[in-house]
Amino acid sequence: MEANISKRLTDQMNFNLCLETIEYAPDFEAYFKELLLATEMATTLGYLVGSGEKLVKEERATKFNLNKLNHQWRNIMRESKSKELKRDLEILSQTFERIVDRKDATIKSLVKDLMEADEQFAMALRAHLQNVDSLIDEHKLRLEQHQTEYADELVIVKEEFDTERSIMMEQHEIEMNDIADILFAMEQNFQDKESEARGEFQSLTDEIRNKHMEEKHGLHHTLQDKIDTYWNEFSQALNTYQVNNQERKVAFEELKSKDDDSAAEIDAQMKKLTRISDQISQLKSKMSTNARECEERNKQLKEERERMLTHFQQLKAQMNKMRDGEREKLTKLTLESNNAIKSLNRRIEKLKNILKVAEMCRKYETEEEKVLPFYASSLTKEEQGDVEAAVKEQPSEPLAAVMQQYISLENFWKRYNKVALDKLALEKEKQSLMVENQQLRTLLKQYLDGISVNDEILSQVNPLFIINDKTNVNLKLNVPVTDPRVRRPAPQTIVEAAHAVKHVLPS
Repeated sequence: MEANISKRLTDQMNFNLCLETIEYAPDFEAYFKELLLATEMATTLGYLVGSGEKLVKEERATKFNLNKLNHQWRNIMRESKSKELKRDLEILSQTFERIVDRKDATIKSLVKDLMEADEQFAMALRAHLQNVDSLIDEHKLRLEQHQTEYADELVIVKEEFDTERSIMMEQHEIEMNDIADILFAMEQNFQDKESEARGEFQSLTDEIRNKHMEEKHGLHHTLQDKIDTYWNEFSQALNTYQVNNQERKVAFEELKSKDDDSAAEIDAQMKKLTRISDQISQLKSKMSTNARECEERNKQLKEERERMLTHFQQLKAQMNKMRDGEREKLTKLTLESNNAIKSLNRRIEKLKNILKVAEMCRKYETEEEKVLPFYASSLTKEEQGDVEAAVKEQPSEPLAAVMQQYISLENFWKRYNKVALDKLALEKEKQSLMVENQQLRTLLKQYLDGISVNDEILSQVNPLFIINDKTNVNLKLNVPVTDPRVRRPAPQTIVEAAHAVKHVLPS
């Protein structure tokens, strides 16, 4: 009976301890420690209640109860753990569904952004291709214009060159003909001089011969006188001789006849000499006339030569001047072409910078600006038609013609004007916000000055400091905001690390 009571008491105590342990045990390990402690306490009570046999029975009962309790505890813990796992599983499933929904929404938004980005890219690509096509067309037009101008200038230069070449060839032929005439004239002059020299030589020879004949004639007269003298003497001697010698007289007659023949021959020679002298005088007069004519002709030829030389020098100077002018034109053309190349390179660099700035500005565009980069026109269809018709008309003024060349920048000016208007609106809003902020700071400072009490505050106007229903605040007073409690913090310049690395560190 006592054993049963003790066993029931022990079971009840163990059960109560297990219930208390289940209620207060935070986890299985702590519960197991408390369960061992309760078992030891129950074992101690069993020692106190029963004897040795009872102690053995109690130990067996304790082991059995402990196993039973462990089995029941495992079932309870399994159920609680299964409930907790089911609850966690539900929470995890809900969390997973929320995450899946969030991911689906993110994927949908990303797909939408991707589609919008594709549309924007397609629009930007179309706009870029249109701009590139317009630039290519403009470049082709300008290139064709330059080629046309070059062809026209080349034709003009060729015509000028052909004209100058034909003129120079004609002038060369004329000068060669003149030189041939001069050479022929000089040859004729040399031949005339040679003939004159030959004539002078012949005349000198004739003069010498005539002088010799004159001397001979003088000697003949002298001899004739002597002959007459001798003749007289001879006559006397002849008479004497005739008287003395008749035969010698006959011989003398023969000699006399010979002398007559010689005299006749001498007369003939004298006539010939006279005729030759007349010819010499005629030749001398002719020679003097020819000399005067040759001198005049030589003088004319010299004047013609000087004139031709002057004309040649003028043509040469003109040709050098034209050559210098063409060289200057070529130099100017080279410099202008180099300047044009440099200007085009500067424009290309400027275009690259503009494209870089455009890419940088594209990052700061809103979704609306990316989808609709150009604002809608406020003109009606009729007004737009009038504007397009006015644009298509041929400009009559130079300024309108110049503006016609930049009609392709209309979209750029639209965006620029839109940005300028947005900037002005933001500046105006900023000014209004700054005024409002200044007013709020003033009110805040007045409020803080009103709720603060110190010598500085009391020495100044205070809207809450009222004595005899009066205040010292002038409501129209503009209070400067200098209090550190409401003063705007100093602006701080913040530079991003990527920007610093990009622009500071060497690449």
